[in-house]
Amino acid sequence: MSIDRRLVLASASPARLSLLRQAGLAPEVVVSHVDESAVRAPRVAEQVALLAAAKAAAVAKQETDALVIGCDSLLEFHGKPLGKPADAAEARDRWQRMAGRSGILHTGQALFDVQEGAVVGRDIAVASTVVYFASPTPQEIEAYLATGEPLAVAGAFTLDGLGAPFVRRVEGDPAAVVGLSLTVLRTQLAKRGLAITDLWRR
Repeated sequence: MSIDRRLVLASASPARLSLLRQAGLAPEVVVSHVDESAVRAPRVAEQVALLAAAKAAAVAKQETDALVIGCDSLLEFHGKPLGKPADAAEARDRWQRMAGRSGILHTGQALFDVQEGAVVGRDIAVASTVVYFASPTPQEIEAYLATGEPLAVAGAFTLDGLGAPFVRRVEGDPAAVVGLSLTVLRTQLAKRGLAITDLWRR
């Protein structure tokens, strides 16, 4: 059975949009424009949860009837959060430090249920996945940097793009590493009395 509820993704991430579409969903995209630098927390998992909630809240204010998904991802490496690198030099330094080691990719995910212009339900969760990195050669690192991809993503790597060959394995939810946990989304929808299959559009 299909339910006529609008699904809104409060993110400009093409990876998150692609993930939802591949899962049979048809979200609209409304970018939140939240100032991420203004949000800080003592632990990385708390920070991504706060950011995800802030993004969902910002977009929910613009909606009258929608299920709004806000997300944020950060790589925790040696206890410190790593978002998008500022430039190629920073991305190179990260890869030199991450090579052969592991980090924890935290993805915060907020689902706000907006009905008649009011938020009637909100659920905020964090999916944390251990990522084990390979040891790319200096030539491979330079080739990867030249593509520009590592400058556009949290942690300077992807699991669904050009960076995939440099990830040995993950422990946890691989979709969350891409930027959105479908398992978490299913659980969040269930709390609202919805099955994820209700929102399939194919």
